[in-house]
Amino acid sequence: MTTSRDDRSALGEDSGGESTPAVIETRGLTKTYGHVAALKALDLSVRKNSIFGFLGPNGAGKSTTMKLLLGLARPTSGSGSIFGKDIVSEDFQIRRRVGYLAQDPRYYGHMTARETLRFVARFFYSGPESAIERRVDESLSLVGLSDRADRRIRGFSGGELQRLGLAQAQINDPELLILDEPAASLDPMGRRDVLEIMARLRDEQNTTIFYSTHILDDVQRVSDSVAILERGRLLAQAPIDELLTTGGAGGTVYELALKGESGAALEQARTCVRSQSWISSLEESSEPGGERRWIVKVTDESATEENLLRLVLQTRGVRVTGFGRKRQSLEEAFFDLIEKDSNGEV
Repeated sequence: MTTSRDDRSALGEDSGGESTPAVIETRGLTKTYGHVAALKALDLSVRKNSIFGFLGPNGAGKSTTMKLLLGLARPTSGSGSIFGKDIVSEDFQIRRRVGYLAQDPRYYGHMTARETLRFVARFFYSGPESAIERRVDESLSLVGLSDRADRRIRGFSGGELQRLGLAQAQINDPELLILDEPAASLDPMGRRDVLEIMARLRDEQNTTIFYSTHILDDVQRVSDSVAILERGRLLAQAPIDELLTTGGAGGTVYELALKGESGAALEQARTCVRSQSWISSLEESSEPGGERRWIVKVTDESATEENLLRLVLQTRGVRVTGFGRKRQSLEEAFFDLIEKDSNGEV
């Protein structure tokens, strides 16, 4: 039986009973250490029941942001809220409803997984022992540690330790999980297991998950939305599908495959398309079999969908063999934004 958040009163826990349009909101959130700006005017919004990937290279400011959200550090300026509560003045009320997994969690090696979760659960629940044991069993089952529940932690593998960390982070049935690099040190199978657990927490427990990572493939596999941070500055924030079709840089990219009876016909079509005000750029490359490939970046999607193909096909001797939005990989979108930031274009 799963213990719902509505059952918390039976375990001595108040569910809070409040709802907000977004679980996490920050406005101009800034943190400086001396003359070093670790975080620069961050505006962030994380919607309820989503998996939100907080992406950036090491040193980008991801862990600093999480410490500010959890009340473990104080902002230099700006503000933030979780569940509509201020992260500075109401940090205690926030932490009662949040689960947190540090990047490098530590445990008492002589304890078992069950003993560890039982120990942590007593910080949150004051109800009967049977309710606490039920919650511990549910948490062990959720992360796949039921068959290793009574082994000493000192013998756990890295993947097992990370599973235990996830179980510990959600032992209080939190509405929000904040995970700092939850799969950074794991092999591919361990990372896959952690991502599957995160998806189950969202789908089965209705938990919002805000996690930091620098592993691009993981973000693309499991996240609903993503934000990209570089040197303390937010470069992009968008649903993952939108980011992969726009690159997060304010434009949409279309891809066309064409064949022309002559180079002059293709040049005429190119000139016509490039002259349109809603075309930002057009790049052409040659493909096998005499086919040409156009990568067209646009600023107006509706104008593109209505006019682009018509403009190309009105040129005699040009045929379109393929047309559609270009979907980037997250790696392409990420490095495109980083390069634009380095060039001062973001």
